[in-house]
Amino acid sequence: MRDFSEQHFMTLGPHGFHRVVYYEWGDPENDKILLCVHGMTRNGRDFDYFADALADDYRVICPDMPGRGKSDWLYIKEDYDYPLYCADMAALIARLRADTVDWVGTSMGGMIGIVIASMPNSPIRRLVLNDVGPFISKAALQRIAEYVGADPRFDDLDEFERYVRKINASFGELTEEQWKHVARFYSRSMEDGKFGLNYDPKISWPLKGPLEDVDLFPIYRSIQCPTLLLRGAESDVLLRDTAIEMQNCGPKARLVEFQGIGHVPTLMTEDQIGIVRDWLLS
Repeated sequence: MRDFSEQHFMTLGPHGFHRVVYYEWGDPENDKILLCVHGMTRNGRDFDYFADALADDYRVICPDMPGRGKSDWLYIKEDYDYPLYCADMAALIARLRADTVDWVGTSMGGMIGIVIASMPNSPIRRLVLNDVGPFISKAALQRIAEYVGADPRFDDLDEFERYVRKINASFGELTEEQWKHVARFYSRSMEDGKFGLNYDPKISWPLKGPLEDVDLFPIYRSIQCPTLLLRGAESDVLLRDTAIEMQNCGPKARLVEFQGIGHVPTLMTEDQIGIVRDWLLS
């Protein structure tokens, strides 16, 4: 895997400044920028395999969203929400001096992409949505709420990896090396020598109240850029009916489904990477 650099910037939220860390791959002078935004409990290192494969063609940028990875935890839990996430990504795009970007968003990262792509004069030129759409059922949100915000502790990385494999069985077949990569960057070392999850448990606060279906189709229908939709065939977050409707309205997304996978395709395997690369460069 090639070298990359770790960068950061300061940005302003409702209750003060916070630091956002991001990882940059490829030629820093390349004006073709690919912004890769991770899922709710994940971080920018999820895209290492994908970014390495795209770095000859793009300047690839993979942020840790606030409260995840190496980015700052927010002081006020209510700030962990889409207005701040969208503002942070707008600040990142401005920092990169980019007029346009291509966007790959996994789960939460895709929802952020939907919102930004729907806006007038959006900088998003091409949009890849990884196992997420404008409709998420109450049942899926309730399942996610059962584990997001948990703060378990593990004696060593081997025990942590077993936990990661169990809760992420829906990722499908990964190599031993890939599972170790997922576990390494999903973990953080605690002061007592144990290992915990690499996020602020307070990111879960939007899931703690009464949950209802989320329907952002009116926003999705405003998107005008070409859109690729990836779906794990067993996903309960992106329902097949939702995916079909996304092909028939708004940007009329091109749908690709991966058999034997739920939520989410990891974008670590050659077939998944190849499909996205070919579409982005077509």
